[in-house]
Amino acid sequence: MTTRTLKTLIRSIPASDGAGVKLRRSLGQSDAARLDPFLMLDEFSSENPDDYVAGFPDHPHRGFETATYILDGHMLHQDHLGNRGDLKSGGVQWMTAGRGIIHSEMPQQDRGRMRGFQLWINLPAREKMKPAGYRDLQAADIPEVKFPGGLVRIIAGAYGSAAGPIGGGSTDPLYLDVQLEAGATFSHPIKDGYNAFAYPYEGELEVGNDVLHSHAAGVLSVKGEFHAKATKATRFILLAAKPIGEPVVQYGPFVMNTRREIEQAIRDYQDGTLAAPARAT
Repeated sequence: MTTRTLKTLIRSIPASDGAGVKLRRSLGQSDAARLDPFLMLDEFSSENPDDYVAGFPDHPHRGFETATYILDGHMLHQDHLGNRGDLKSGGVQWMTAGRGIIHSEMPQQDRGRMRGFQLWINLPAREKMKPAGYRDLQAADIPEVKFPGGLVRIIAGAYGSAAGPIGGGSTDPLYLDVQLEAGATFSHPIKDGYNAFAYPYEGELEVGNDVLHSHAAGVLSVKGEFHAKATKATRFILLAAKPIGEPVVQYGPFVMNTRREIEQAIRDYQDGTLAAPARAT
């Protein structure tokens, strides 16, 4: 049986976003550091409120999806559609920006640990201008499966006979959060041709003959199943999806296919129509 190997490492680097939230960015730190359809992965983790308390005040998006996964902490989402979601430890916010959404994500704590991830996933051209959508998933909504030496939480896709709350769509994403004891192994089939990467946030993994250390995205080869062994107690996320294969033009929170579309998004935001319903033609 073919198993996937490590092709490339994208080590995370310190960055900040929103109103000064400190984080580590792996995918998305440059145009070259993407993995179709994944645009960006940010990891945030701090017990110092100065690193996160200013949060992410109102800001726009167009043309892609975001998945915010909170490991520890409490953050409040609000958007122009009237959605309001309390994102607490173990919960996920899955948002489709589509033609446009204006939202905020603000910490609801002034002390303690805030830890989690934000992932950006591209949309194909035919879906970039579809209506915005939002799902607020609590910890209890995320299935967990135990296996010898570990546990997996299924955010998107499936593991064995268990399916996560997010599935299908144009990119058919897989999003697993895996915990392994020292010496334990984990295997999971991934469709050939799907792009995939693993990101340990505690401990380290052996993938084939290579070691993947924490806080780095390990981009995998495109055929075979994923197989890894934990050399110590380890937690990692495993992401996979069907590539889109279209041009990507990004300007801050807007991700489109052409420069002209980006310029239109900027104009729409400036004149207040970014998030308005599309007019009939």
